[in-house]
Amino acid sequence: MPPRLQLSSTHIPRPVRTQKRLTGQQNVVIYNTRYASTETAATASSAVVPPPSLEQVKRNPAPIARTSSVQPPSHRRPEARRSQLLRQYTSLVQWTAIRRELTQALRKVDEQQTSEGRSTTPLAPHVKLQIIQTSIFEVALRIVDYFRPESVTGKIAAEEDILLHDLSSTVHNAVRHMKGKHELTTVLSGPLAVLTLPSVSPEHLKAALSILAPKATGFSAPPRKANPGYHELTVQDGLQKLMLVAARVDGRVFDIEGTKWVGSIESGIDGLRAQLVHALQAIGASVTSTLEGAGKSLYLTMESRRSVLEEEQNGGEKKEES
Repeated sequence: MPPRLQLSSTHIPRPVRTQKRLTGQQNVVIYNTRYASTETAATASSAVVPPPSLEQVKRNPAPIARTSSVQPPSHRRPEARRSQLLRQYTSLVQWTAIRRELTQALRKVDEQQTSEGRSTTPLAPHVKLQIIQTSIFEVALRIVDYFRPESVTGKIAAEEDILLHDLSSTVHNAVRHMKGKHELTTVLSGPLAVLTLPSVSPEHLKAALSILAPKATGFSAPPRKANPGYHELTVQDGLQKLMLVAARVDGRVFDIEGTKWVGSIESGIDGLRAQLVHALQAIGASVTSTLEGAGKSLYLTMESRRSVLEEEQNGGEKKEES
Protein backbone atom coordinates (compact mmCIF):
# COMPACT_ATOMS: atom_id res chain seq x y z
CA MET A 1 0.00 0.00 0.00
CA PRO A 2 1.55 3.28 -1.02
CA PRO A 3 2.16 5.77 1.73
CA ARG A 4 -0.39 8.46 2.13
CA LEU A 5 0.73 11.98 1.37
CA GLN A 6 -0.39 14.63 3.76
CA LEU A 7 -1.05 17.78 1.79
CA SER A 8 -1.35 21.06 3.54
CA SER A 9 -4.34 23.21 2.73
CA THR A 10 -1.98 26.00 1.83
CA HIS A 11 -0.74 23.98 -1.17
CA ILE A 12 -4.18 23.44 -2.68
CA PRO A 13 -4.54 25.78 -5.63
CA ARG A 14 -7.81 27.70 -5.96
CA PRO A 15 -9.18 29.63 -8.88
CA VAL A 16 -8.46 33.25 -8.21
CA ARG A 17 -9.71 36.25 -10.13
CA THR A 18 -6.99 38.81 -10.59
CA GLN A 19 -6.69 41.92 -12.60
CA LYS A 20 -3.62 43.83 -13.75
CA ARG A 21 -3.71 47.38 -15.04
CA LEU A 22 -1.08 48.66 -17.46
CA THR A 23 -0.94 52.16 -18.78
CA GLY A 24 -2.24 52.39 -22.32
CA GLN A 25 -3.19 48.71 -22.52
CA GLN A 26 -6.49 46.88 -22.15
CA ASN A 27 -6.99 44.68 -19.12
CA VAL A 28 -7.55 41.00 -19.80
CA VAL A 29 -8.81 38.70 -17.08
CA ILE A 30 -8.07 34.98 -17.45
CA TYR A 31 -9.62 32.24 -15.33
CA ASN A 32 -7.83 28.98 -14.72
CA THR A 33 -9.02 26.11 -12.61
CA ARG A 34 -5.54 25.28 -11.40
CA TYR A 35 -3.52 28.43 -11.53
CA ALA A 36 -4.31 32.12 -11.50
CA SER A 37 -2.29 34.42 -13.73
CA THR A 38 -2.66 37.71 -15.54
CA GLU A 39 -1.75 38.29 -19.11
CA THR A 40 -1.84 41.33 -21.33
CA ALA A 41 -1.69 41.77 -25.07
CA ALA A 42 1.81 43.21 -24.81
CA THR A 43 3.42 40.58 -22.58
CA ALA A 44 3.20 36.81 -22.56
CA SER A 45 4.88 36.35 -19.19
CA SER A 46 2.90 34.83 -16.37
CA ALA A 47 3.34 35.04 -12.63
CA VAL A 48 2.11 32.51 -10.11
CA VAL A 49 -0.05 34.09 -7.44
CA PRO A 50 0.73 32.92 -3.91
CA PRO A 51 -1.91 30.54 -2.61
CA PRO A 52 -4.27 31.87 0.04
CA SER A 53 -3.62 31.20 3.68
CA LEU A 54 -5.67 28.86 5.83
CA GLU A 55 -7.42 31.81 7.47
CA GLN A 56 -8.50 33.14 4.06
CA VAL A 57 -9.87 29.76 3.05
CA LYS A 58 -11.92 29.39 6.23
CA ARG A 59 -13.16 32.96 6.14
CA ASN A 60 -16.76 33.24 4.93
CA PRO A 61 -17.27 35.47 1.91
CA ALA A 62 -19.12 38.71 2.33
CA PRO A 63 -22.88 38.37 1.79
CA ILE A 64 -24.13 39.46 -1.61
CA ALA A 65 -26.94 42.01 -1.59
CA ARG A 66 -29.75 40.44 -3.61
CA THR A 67 -32.49 42.92 -2.71
CA SER A 68 -32.69 46.68 -3.02
CA SER A 69 -32.76 48.97 -0.01
CA VAL A 70 -36.50 49.59 -0.43
CA GLN A 71 -37.41 45.91 -0.55
CA PRO A 72 -37.51 43.78 2.60
CA PRO A 73 -35.31 40.68 2.63
CA SER A 74 -36.93 37.44 1.54
CA HIS A 75 -36.06 33.75 1.71
CA ARG A 76 -37.17 33.51 -1.92
CA ARG A 77 -35.92 35.49 -4.85
CA PRO A 78 -38.46 38.32 -5.31
CA GLU A 79 -38.20 38.16 -9.09
CA ALA A 80 -38.98 34.43 -9.24
CA ARG A 81 -42.36 33.32 -10.54
CA ARG A 82 -43.12 31.39 -7.35
CA SER A 83 -42.55 34.52 -5.29
CA GLN A 84 -44.89 36.52 -7.47
CA LEU A 85 -47.55 33.83 -7.25
CA LEU A 86 -47.17 33.76 -3.47
CA ARG A 87 -47.75 37.52 -3.29
CA GLN A 88 -50.69 37.23 -5.66
CA TYR A 89 -52.38 34.52 -3.61
CA THR A 90 -51.78 36.42 -0.36
CA SER A 91 -53.35 39.54 -1.85
CA LEU A 92 -56.26 37.43 -3.10
CA VAL A 93 -57.15 36.38 0.43
CA GLN A 94 -56.79 39.93 1.73
CA TRP A 95 -58.83 41.32 -1.16
CA THR A 96 -61.66 38.90 -0.41
CA ALA A 97 -61.74 39.97 3.23
CA ILE A 98 -61.81 43.67 2.27
CA ARG A 99 -64.71 43.10 -0.14
CA ARG A 100 -66.60 41.31 2.61
CA GLU A 101 -66.30 44.25 5.01
CA LEU A 102 -67.15 46.72 2.25
CA THR A 103 -70.34 44.85 1.34
CA GLN A 104 -71.45 44.72 4.98
CA ALA A 105 -70.96 48.48 5.41
CA LEU A 106 -72.90 49.27 2.23
CA ARG A 107 -75.76 46.98 3.21
CA LYS A 108 -76.12 48.82 6.50
CA VAL A 109 -76.62 52.06 4.56
CA ASP A 110 -79.35 50.44 2.46
CA GLU A 111 -81.07 49.12 5.58
CA GLN A 112 -80.89 52.54 7.25
CA GLN A 113 -82.44 54.25 4.25
CA THR A 114 -85.22 51.68 4.14
CA SER A 115 -85.95 52.10 7.85
CA GLU A 116 -86.28 55.86 7.33
CA GLY A 117 -88.94 55.26 4.70
CA ARG A 118 -86.88 56.63 1.82
CA SER A 119 -87.77 55.19 -1.57
CA THR A 120 -84.25 54.54 -2.77
CA THR A 121 -82.84 51.62 -4.73
CA PRO A 122 -80.38 49.43 -2.76
CA LEU A 123 -76.89 50.03 -4.13
CA ALA A 124 -74.84 47.49 -2.19
CA PRO A 125 -75.33 44.62 -4.70
CA HIS A 126 -74.22 46.86 -7.57
CA VAL A 127 -71.08 48.42 -6.05
CA LYS A 128 -67.87 46.86 -7.41
CA LEU A 129 -64.25 47.05 -6.30
CA GLN A 130 -61.84 45.73 -8.92
CA ILE A 131 -58.24 46.08 -10.10
CA ILE A 132 -57.81 47.64 -13.53
CA GLN A 133 -55.19 47.77 -16.25
CA THR A 134 -54.54 51.50 -16.45
CA SER A 135 -53.56 51.75 -20.12
CA ILE A 136 -56.68 49.92 -21.33
CA PHE A 137 -58.85 51.78 -18.83
CA GLU A 138 -57.63 55.09 -20.25
CA VAL A 139 -58.69 54.02 -23.74
CA ALA A 140 -62.10 52.98 -22.41
CA LEU A 141 -62.54 56.38 -20.76
CA ARG A 142 -61.75 58.14 -24.02
CA ILE A 143 -64.25 56.01 -25.94
CA VAL A 144 -67.05 56.50 -23.41
CA ASP A 145 -66.52 60.22 -22.81
CA TYR A 146 -65.36 61.53 -26.18
CA PHE A 147 -66.72 59.32 -28.93
CA ARG A 148 -69.99 60.38 -30.55
CA PRO A 149 -71.42 58.39 -33.50
CA GLU A 150 -72.60 61.54 -35.27
CA SER A 151 -69.00 62.78 -35.47
CA VAL A 152 -68.08 60.00 -37.90
CA THR A 153 -71.29 59.89 -39.93
CA GLY A 154 -70.47 59.61 -43.61
CA LYS A 155 -66.83 58.67 -42.93
CA ILE A 156 -67.33 54.93 -42.52
CA ALA A 157 -65.41 53.11 -45.21
CA ALA A 158 -65.20 49.54 -43.93
CA GLU A 159 -68.25 47.34 -43.71
CA GLU A 160 -67.19 45.76 -40.41
CA ASP A 161 -67.16 49.17 -38.72
CA ILE A 162 -70.80 49.99 -39.41
CA LEU A 163 -71.82 48.94 -35.89
CA LEU A 164 -69.22 51.26 -34.32
CA HIS A 165 -68.37 48.82 -31.54
CA ASP A 166 -65.65 49.43 -28.97
CA LEU A 167 -63.01 47.47 -30.90
CA SER A 168 -63.68 48.97 -34.32
CA SER A 169 -60.95 50.94 -36.03
CA THR A 170 -63.35 53.83 -36.64
CA VAL A 171 -63.93 54.34 -32.93
CA HIS A 172 -60.26 53.87 -32.16
CA ASN A 173 -59.18 56.46 -34.74
CA ALA A 174 -61.87 58.91 -33.65
CA VAL A 175 -60.50 59.19 -30.09
CA ARG A 176 -56.80 58.74 -30.82
CA HIS A 177 -56.15 62.50 -30.82
CA MET A 178 -57.43 62.68 -27.21
CA LYS A 179 -54.76 60.33 -25.88
CA GLY A 180 -53.32 61.68 -22.64
CA LYS A 181 -55.89 64.52 -22.46
CA HIS A 182 -58.51 62.90 -20.25
CA GLU A 183 -58.91 64.48 -16.82
CA LEU A 184 -58.08 61.17 -15.10
CA THR A 185 -54.90 60.55 -17.10
CA THR A 186 -52.66 62.07 -14.42
CA VAL A 187 -53.77 59.55 -11.79
CA LEU A 188 -53.73 56.48 -14.05
CA SER A 189 -50.26 55.26 -13.15
CA GLY A 190 -49.18 52.19 -11.27
CA PRO A 191 -51.48 49.44 -9.98
CA LEU A 192 -54.95 50.87 -9.36
CA ALA A 193 -58.22 49.62 -7.97
CA VAL A 194 -61.51 51.31 -8.85
CA LEU A 195 -64.61 51.53 -6.67
CA THR A 196 -67.68 52.10 -8.84
CA LEU A 197 -71.16 53.13 -7.70
CA PRO A 198 -74.11 53.05 -10.14
CA SER A 199 -75.40 56.42 -8.90
CA VAL A 200 -74.19 59.31 -6.78
CA SER A 201 -74.81 58.53 -3.11
CA PRO A 202 -72.75 60.44 -0.52
CA GLU A 203 -73.90 58.08 2.21
CA HIS A 204 -72.63 55.00 0.39
CA LEU A 205 -69.43 56.83 -0.51
CA LYS A 206 -68.86 57.71 3.14
CA ALA A 207 -69.46 54.12 4.21
CA ALA A 208 -67.00 52.85 1.58
CA LEU A 209 -64.31 55.36 2.54
CA SER A 210 -64.72 54.54 6.23
CA ILE A 211 -63.70 50.98 5.30
CA LEU A 212 -61.06 51.58 2.63
CA ALA A 213 -59.40 54.84 3.75
CA PRO A 214 -60.54 56.01 7.19
CA LYS A 215 -57.27 57.76 8.03
CA ALA A 216 -57.02 59.71 4.78
CA THR A 217 -60.62 60.91 4.82
CA GLY A 218 -61.18 61.31 8.55
CA PHE A 219 -64.31 59.13 8.53
CA SER A 220 -64.62 56.88 11.56
CA ALA A 221 -63.76 53.24 11.01
CA PRO A 222 -66.08 50.58 12.48
CA PRO A 223 -65.28 50.00 16.17
CA ARG A 224 -63.89 46.66 17.21
CA LYS A 225 -66.88 45.84 19.40
CA ALA A 226 -69.43 46.49 16.66
CA ASN A 227 -67.44 44.89 13.84
CA PRO A 228 -64.60 42.63 15.01
CA GLY A 229 -64.07 41.22 11.50
CA TYR A 230 -62.84 44.59 10.23
CA HIS A 231 -59.96 44.54 12.73
CA GLU A 232 -58.70 41.11 11.71
CA LEU A 233 -55.06 40.96 10.66
CA THR A 234 -55.97 39.85 7.13
CA VAL A 235 -58.12 42.93 6.54
CA GLN A 236 -55.71 45.39 8.12
CA ASP A 237 -52.71 44.04 6.19
CA GLY A 238 -54.66 44.43 2.98
CA LEU A 239 -55.79 47.98 3.80
CA GLN A 240 -52.19 49.04 4.35
CA LYS A 241 -51.58 48.44 0.64
CA LEU A 242 -54.35 50.86 -0.39
CA MET A 243 -54.04 54.61 -0.83
CA LEU A 244 -56.81 57.00 -1.86
CA VAL A 245 -55.87 58.91 -5.01
CA ALA A 246 -58.93 60.72 -6.36
CA ALA A 247 -62.64 60.39 -7.09
CA ARG A 248 -64.86 61.18 -10.02
CA VAL A 249 -68.36 62.25 -9.05
CA ASP A 250 -70.98 63.28 -11.60
CA GLY A 251 -68.36 63.88 -14.29
CA ARG A 252 -66.01 65.94 -12.12
CA VAL A 253 -62.67 64.87 -10.63
CA PHE A 254 -62.17 65.55 -6.92
CA ASP A 255 -59.04 65.32 -4.84
CA ILE A 256 -59.05 63.91 -1.31
CA GLU A 257 -60.53 67.07 0.21
CA GLY A 258 -63.26 67.20 -2.42
CA THR A 259 -64.02 63.53 -1.90
CA LYS A 260 -64.36 64.12 1.84
CA TRP A 261 -66.78 66.97 1.14
CA VAL A 262 -68.98 64.79 -1.08
CA GLY A 263 -69.06 62.03 1.52
CA SER A 264 -69.91 64.45 4.33
CA ILE A 265 -73.17 65.69 2.73
CA GLU A 266 -75.90 65.01 5.27
CA SER A 267 -78.80 62.76 4.20
CA GLY A 268 -77.21 62.13 0.81
CA ILE A 269 -78.61 63.57 -2.39
CA ASP A 270 -81.99 64.20 -0.73
CA GLY A 271 -80.29 66.32 1.89
CA LEU A 272 -78.39 68.20 -0.80
CA ARG A 273 -81.64 68.87 -2.66
CA ALA A 274 -83.22 70.12 0.57
CA GLN A 275 -80.29 72.46 1.14
CA LEU A 276 -80.63 73.74 -2.42
CA VAL A 277 -84.38 74.34 -2.01
CA HIS A 278 -83.78 76.12 1.29
CA ALA A 279 -81.11 78.31 -0.31
CA LEU A 280 -83.44 79.17 -3.21
CA GLN A 281 -86.25 79.96 -0.81
CA ALA A 282 -83.93 82.17 1.20
CA ILE A 283 -82.87 83.98 -1.96
CA GLY A 284 -86.52 84.41 -3.01
CA ALA A 285 -87.47 85.73 0.41
CA SER A 286 -84.55 88.15 0.30
CA VAL A 287 -85.55 89.39 -3.16
CA THR A 288 -89.18 89.75 -2.08
CA SER A 289 -88.27 91.70 1.04
CA THR A 290 -85.99 93.92 -1.00
CA LEU A 291 -88.71 94.66 -3.55
CA GLU A 292 -91.29 95.20 -0.82
CA GLY A 293 -88.92 97.54 0.98
CA ALA A 294 -88.39 99.59 -2.16
CA GLY A 295 -92.16 99.76 -2.82
CA LYS A 296 -92.88 100.80 0.74
CA SER A 297 -90.18 103.45 0.60
CA LEU A 298 -91.61 104.84 -2.64
CA TYR A 299 -95.14 104.80 -1.21
CA LEU A 300 -94.07 106.67 1.93
CA THR A 301 -92.19 109.21 -0.15
CA MET A 302 -95.18 109.83 -2.39
CA GLU A 303 -97.54 110.11 0.59
CA SER A 304 -95.21 112.56 2.29
CA ARG A 305 -94.99 114.64 -0.88
CA ARG A 306 -98.77 114.58 -1.30
CA SER A 307 -99.34 115.79 2.23
CA VAL A 308 -96.87 118.63 1.71
CA LEU A 309 -98.60 119.68 -1.48
CA GLU A 310 -102.02 119.55 0.19
CA GLU A 311 -100.77 121.73 3.01
CA GLU A 312 -99.30 124.20 0.59
CA GLN A 313 -102.50 124.26 -1.42
CA ASN A 314 -104.69 124.70 1.67
CA GLY A 315 -102.44 127.50 2.92
CA GLY A 316 -102.73 129.37 -0.39
CA GLU A 317 -106.52 129.13 -0.41
CA LYS A 318 -106.75 130.53 3.12
CA LYS A 319 -104.56 133.49 2.15
CA GLU A 320 -106.84 134.30 -0.79
CA GLU A 321 -109.98 134.19 1.36
CA SER A 322 -108.44 136.50 3.94
